[in-house]
Amino acid sequence: MDLQLGGKVAIVTGSSRGLGLATAMALAEEGCYVTICARGEAGLDEARAKLESSPASIGRVLALKADLASSAGPAAVIAQTVDAFGGLDILVNNVGLARGAGITSTSDAEWQEALDQTLFPAIRASRLAVPLMRRRGGGSIVMIASIWGRESGGRMTYNAVKAAEISLAKAMAQQLAPDNIRVNSVAPGSIRFPGGSCTRRSHDPPGNRIDPEGIAEFVKRELPFGRFGRPEEVGAVVAFLASPRASWISGASVPVDGCQSRSQI
Repeated sequence: MDLQLGGKVAIVTGSSRGLGLATAMALAEEGCYVTICARGEAGLDEARAKLESSPASIGRVLALKADLASSAGPAAVIAQTVDAFGGLDILVNNVGLARGAGITSTSDAEWQEALDQTLFPAIRASRLAVPLMRRRGGGSIVMIASIWGRESGGRMTYNAVKAAEISLAKAMAQQLAPDNIRVNSVAPGSIRFPGGSCTRRSHDPPGNRIDPEGIAEFVKRELPFGRFGRPEEVGAVVAFLASPRASWISGASVPVDGCQSRSQI
């Protein structure tokens, strides 16, 4: 299927690895101009090299070092994207971090960090993107949320900020429909990639085993297909949702979890 994304301009936040990089690669393969951004410069260089391994992507990738937890970070990324590519059609809010434990042991600082690293970057980037999309006659915004934003499970702070992203996407979708701007969220389940939490629990970077038995039991108990998801499986869904082929999908939260979640909605 031709997703009709050729020549579209996309920003993917938190995109030096994992789901963000897989999404950027999916969009680039469909012919988009793509901006990737993250805090680590070395990771960005590697990600850009992967994206530009296809000759068709050379000159179509912008890699920016930015702290998206600051108010200046999203503004700089969007301004530089417009300078380089002339506008903006697609925004994928992927950046996120949440630490802490139970309600009595999680500090105000940890709650604030979860909001600053996950929810506020999505709010700020979206707020800046909307006027640019209006000028183009429409656009698409996708939040990378989680099944743990749709139902209980996972870390408490993570639950809260991912649920907030799903709610934000729904509210924005209703507000922005008259502008032909579609807003959706994607809810991945357990995805395995280098440096991700599922990988770290199996092996630490030098290869020393952490809890392989626990991981094996988790897979058997929680993942009906008997394996973790792959980043590219999420990236493909995001590319579809961002495309004109998904023109009647807005305000949706789409699980990409191999039937891991239990929610019926």
